[in-house]
Amino acid sequence: MTCTERKAIAVAPTLQARRLSAGTLLGKADEWCGRIAEADNRLPLTNLYRGEHWVQTLGLMRIAADMGFDAELWVASAGVGLQQADRRFPAYGATFTHGHEDTVADTGEDGRRWWSAIGSSLDASSLPELRKGHSVLLVLSDVYAKVMCEELRALGRSGGDVLLVGGSEDIEGLHRLPANGALRNALGGTMMALNVRMAVAWLSRCRDLVLDSPKVGTAWRKWASRVEKPDRYDRQPLSDDEVKQYIVESSARYPGIARTRLHRMLRDSGRACEQKRFAELYKEAMREEVASTFNTGTGSRSNPS
Repeated sequence: MTCTERKAIAVAPTLQARRLSAGTLLGKADEWCGRIAEADNRLPLTNLYRGEHWVQTLGLMRIAADMGFDAELWVASAGVGLQQADRRFPAYGATFTHGHEDTVADTGEDGRRWWSAIGSSLDASSLPELRKGHSVLLVLSDVYAKVMCEELRALGRSGGDVLLVGGSEDIEGLHRLPANGALRNALGGTMMALNVRMAVAWLSRCRDLVLDSPKVGTAWRKWASRVEKPDRYDRQPLSDDEVKQYIVESSARYPGIARTRLHRMLRDSGRACEQKRFAELYKEAMREEVASTFNTGTGSRSNPS
């Protein structure tokens, strides 16, 4: 599974990728791994992540146990590499999402170089190492699949029972279930958790303990063709003031949440705001909120007495 942006504890400024020193990508990766190694206040990864995606991930583990699998949970993370979920790490802010303030890579190639660098420094594993005769269920976003493409190809060459839900492209040797937005209504939830909800639905049909089962594939296609319903994006337009109010209230409710995540949440709720406009209003809302706090708080310059 991929990690999530929301964390159970606050992220220290030193563990935000935006705070890394200027320099080469490998130099930044080395600095990042040093900060991770020195940090305190650690939690098992299972307990570190929050949000709908992670709730569904833990539900997937329960489904696996109910179906008879003896499953282990591994996490793919831009901050710590590929790690078993019971390993302990500090809260961190790092992502492969382009344009995010805590992105660690501006291109796909940089993402692959970063992945390799932190993997070796933080004692991370690789996908082929997980195979070892086991079934492997991968639930990956487009961006993570591109970063991990070499490991995915190596996993495909190893053969065996492997299922990729999501991903970015078909890979020889891997059975892939591409993300299908037309199933969102049937599966519930938001688009952010679609891949893991698809994985839950697929796994619940694996009664013979085989992920890449032709029988399951046939049943899935029949079910999907019956329930597919493409989303109609007839979103409610908002005024500038309404968007800024949403930004302020949601930022207070989810401290540290990224602007891009706020925008996705707004759109998932059925309301409309174009990305560039949202970014501009976000800056305005944050400036106004800081000014308001400064003017009404202790030591306000507007009331020198």
